[in-house]
Amino acid sequence: MSFSNAIDNFYERLVMDAIEATREPGDTADFLTDVMCVALNRLPSRYYRHTIDMMFYLADEELRGMKDNSLAAVKNAREFVREHQRE
Repeated sequence: MSFSNAIDNFYERLVMDAIEATREPGDTADFLTDVMCVALNRLPSRYYRHTIDMMFYLADEELRGMKDNSLAAVKNAREFVREHQRE
């Protein structure tokens, strides 16, 4: 059994949702993958083993804050990746 397959980072789902919400025409898979990496590196880790545990113990206001932070991180990451793209 691999331990890495038994846990997930809750921010990964939130960042993917924020990327979908901010998607623009012309965004490539490579660009969005870079955006996701940059955004996740700027957010804290929030690991869980079972989704139900995360949803049960997470207060509504904490979830809202995590979503807001994820959206802000994605917006900042989009700008960062645009500015640092290789030709």
